[in-house]
Amino acid sequence: MLETPRLILRRWREEDVAPMAAVNADPEVMRWIRDGSVRDEQQTRGGVQAWESEWESQGFGLFAVEIRSTGELAGFTGLSVPDFLPEVLPAVEVGWRLGRSHWGQGLATEAAAAAAAAVRFGFEERGLERIVSITQVGNDASERIMTKLGMHPVRETVNPTCGRRLRVFELSSDQYVTTTR
Repeated sequence: MLETPRLILRRWREEDVAPMAAVNADPEVMRWIRDGSVRDEQQTRGGVQAWESEWESQGFGLFAVEIRSTGELAGFTGLSVPDFLPEVLPAVEVGWRLGRSHWGQGLATEAAAAAAAAVRFGFEERGLERIVSITQVGNDASERIMTKLGMHPVRETVNPTCGRRLRVFELSSDQYVTTTR
């Protein structure tokens, strides 16, 4: 579990599936995710199960993001393996997704701080050599967060699952050490 002044990042619970499904059902939230398709509750449940399995198999994963003051699920942030993009493997990706009702409240910046904690965990606790973050070209909001994390663009490519253009950002453990001193 990680905490920020306004957020709690924790493992997933059964009661998180429905609110995460609501996030995934919003076309505006999903606009920059893969082909932009929304996901239903069954697909979300499968995603949550996969994220929890990754915690068990990899020792890291995506955290459920809970609003400290209300207990409401806002989305996720954390680390995962970007299997959908084999050309960057082996790699671990830092990512995030927040429900639209939480946009414009400073939570994305705070989630970035939480993502920074996940990056620190990846480098310091799991000994990762590099962490990437992948976004569709044009998703300027995500690119700003990646830059705040100290990442820099290393390539453009195409998502093989849907044909959309992607930009890959990266931070190596050496760069991380240099920027945290």
